[in-house]
Amino acid sequence: MIDISESAQTHFRRLVEREAIPGLGVRLSAMNPGTPRADVRLEFAEPADLSGDEWAIDCDGFTLWLDAASVTFLEGAHIDYETKGTSGQLQIRAPRIKGEVPTESTGLVDRVRYLIDNEINPQLASHRGHVSLEEVSADGVVYLRFGGGCHGCGMADVTLKQGIERTLMDKVPGVTAVRDATDHATGEAPYMPRDTAA
Repeated sequence: MIDISESAQTHFRRLVEREAIPGLGVRLSAMNPGTPRADVRLEFAEPADLSGDEWAIDCDGFTLWLDAASVTFLEGAHIDYETKGTSGQLQIRAPRIKGEVPTESTGLVDRVRYLIDNEINPQLASHRGHVSLEEVSADGVVYLRFGGGCHGCGMADVTLKQGIERTLMDKVPGVTAVRDATDHATGEAPYMPRDTAA
């Protein structure tokens, strides 16, 4: 599942022993998994810090706790500690953390979600905005909720029709239309206020 080199185990064991806290281990979790911003978080964890659903991996002198929601994304990860002169560098490689490109046999909802996370939201981020998937109807209509700078933005309709809908319909077979499920009147920090949009 996860490969932890001998040198990495030695490194962690020394750190844990130095802290001298009973039951102290190391917790590994995926942050923003399945997206271009995906990253790995590695932190010390005492038994009281654990939620109870972590996977335990017994290592040499300590336990590595794997966040349950991160298991799929951290499958096949490799943790190594490389010594360079008088210092060292911890390396974590998690090839599945950004998710896998869905195939044609992948369900419509997962294909839509992948495109939103990996193409649409990174573009909207330049306007401090994002969309989240609310629903995909049986006839292929995608319902989205705008957030951040897109919530209440005067250009949200243009973004939806000329950007998001076109992208989803071109790249995800089965999508028939895209609808906005957002109450834009409640937007608190729109990128472009609705009353000034032309």
